[in-house]
Amino acid sequence: MKTKIIVSLITFLLVSNTFAQSNLNQYKYVIVPNKFDFLKEENKYRLNELAQFLFEKHGFSALMEGSDYPQDLTMDRCLALRSNVIKGTGMFKTKLNVVLKDCNDRVVYTSEVGESREKEFKTAYNIALRAAFDSFKALNYKYEPKNTSMASQPNQVAEEVKAQTQEEIKKLKQEIETLKKEPEKVEEKRVEVNETPLVIPNENKVDAPNTTSNISPSNVLYAQAIDNGFQLVDSSPKVIYKIKNTGVKDVFLVEGKSAIVYKNGNGWILEYHTQNTKIVEELNIKF
Repeated sequence: MKTKIIVSLITFLLVSNTFAQSNLNQYKYVIVPNKFDFLKEENKYRLNELAQFLFEKHGFSALMEGSDYPQDLTMDRCLALRSNVIKGTGMFKTKLNVVLKDCNDRVVYTSEVGESREKEFKTAYNIALRAAFDSFKALNYKYEPKNTSMASQPNQVAEEVKAQTQEEIKKLKQEIETLKKEPEKVEEKRVEVNETPLVIPNENKVDAPNTTSNISPSNVLYAQAIDNGFQLVDSSPKVIYKIKNTGVKDVFLVEGKSAIVYKNGNGWILEYHTQNTKIVEELNIKF
């Protein structure tokens, strides 16, 4: 009877490890938080650095939270697992285990509990965390990209977005070059120009450009960093615009509008079109 129980237990553990391995192999990165929930300070006792090191030791690409993420992770956050270390209860033992969650906050893997009887916190946490990571040895983790058609869709979308962005950047460059060559200067107040032809004596009739300019330097917008760009908020604070990075320095795409924001001298310009009218507006942005 005991033999059957032992065999069943071993079989269960083997199946669990195999499932966990195949389940983890589809994730390319692990994000390590700057602070674990059971501690009050970031990287207390250097445990967060230790966790990153131990993930790397077991084959994972470990990134610290808030660092510069790779492009593929920026495009698809579900390539990464978020890690955490949980402290268990115990009067004479320090107990820690490692938890991994996917992008939908579902637990994908929980390590065995690592224990230590040391009284000094720094030593006890270090030993217990290393013991918890021993569970990863049996996983033999190795990243395996999905090959199914469903899995390839994010990559296809990423390529399409990349192509569209490159095309937009190309148009932006042409637009900026055109603006540099234009002799006109931005007016200090909003001026509506009629579509009526402007008649110049002794010369041919010339159509006036449909251009509207608006300068509001007193309305300060504060730039707050977000993923792949900034959000511009007023003093309320209310989000006025969200601008996205491009491949051109000091040129941004405005989210939700067919518009660009670019640097002109020491100021910033918002430019967009409404029907046949070009709107040029000076923004007072504080980065």
